Amino acid sequence: MTNPIQVPLSVLDLAPVIEGATPADAFRNTLELAQHAEQLGYNRYWLAEHHNMAGIASSATSVVIGYVAGGTKRIRVGSGGIMLPNHAPLVIAEQFGTLESMFPGRIDLGLGRAPGSDQTTARALRRDLATHGQEFPELLAELRAFFHPPADEYRPVRATPGEGVDVPIWLLGSSGFSAKLAGELGLPFSFASHFAPEYLMPAIHLYRSVFQPSEALAKPYIMVGVNIVAAETDEEARFLATSQQQQFLSLIRGRPGKLKPPIDNMDELWMPHERDALQSKFKYSIAGSKSTVEARLQEILRETMADELIVTSQIYDHATRLRSYEIIAEAAGLQHS
Repeated sequence: MTNPIQVPLSVLDLAPVIEGATPADAFRNTLELAQHAEQLGYNRYWLAEHHNMAGIASSATSVVIGYVAGGTKRIRVGSGGIMLPNHAPLVIAEQFGTLESMFPGRIDLGLGRAPGSDQTTARALRRDLATHGQEFPELLAELRAFFHPPADEYRPVRATPGEGVDVPIWLLGSSGFSAKLAGELGLPFSFASHFAPEYLMPAIHLYRSVFQPSEALAKPYIMVGVNIVAAETDEEARFLATSQQQQFLSLIRGRPGKLKPPIDNMDELWMPHERDALQSKFKYSIAGSKSTVEARLQEILRETMADELIVTSQIYDHATRLRSYEIIAEAAGLQHS
């Protein structure tokens, strides 16, 4: 009998574009997966901002959030995350003020400070590359002031919609910078352990050690990212996970592309040093059957004491991806609706 994991489980979706398909196909799959996740009992459904990547369709993140929220009823929908230095804070306040006004009580605003792209694309986004994300605290303060300006302060520019709207703000990160800032501001923190596992435990410790209670949050709240590919057997899951491995390999080679079909033998593709580099990124990745997923989730929770887990599954076949999230839900003991 499955032992429930006792924390909420959520979904991080990159709206993958598979070989032979289009972004339009990816969006239809995203909505179906969100509806499926809602029925399975997942807590929230987040979409990530990336640019200039043929295999990721969620670049216009707030637009896709609106599409998903409009096609679901209860599940929280948000950004995992919006890369704030790519945008004017006023624009993000207006976008998410609009989303929260349309779908009250269901919108999350997760924020990161990386460009979510290469340097050439970052320039095309009109980003000042000389700052290296150091302006993020100032941009965050400006954004929060658009949502809740000080009562005694005259503001010639106001966010409409946005002002007075309560959109939960999360900080996202893969290092200590955002962990420290989230703790000092008393905001929830989500760590990208699905691609930066080596920094997870130091970031968790830093976040909890500097945490200051705030109006947003009385005590620390941390969400941990996990790559999971679940199937009926461990062998099948390991086979399906080669699509994600190929995607990581393309990234480290500087040639990101669409999500590829799984293959029988990754050793035919990667060099030994590439294999070692990628395997070091998979500490918080799971490929296995229901029992394997359940056991590893319990281990991760014991290690991290996370308050929530967020799962990403890069699987080539859409029906198989839906089934993977079913198996994960069963392994976690989620309550279906």
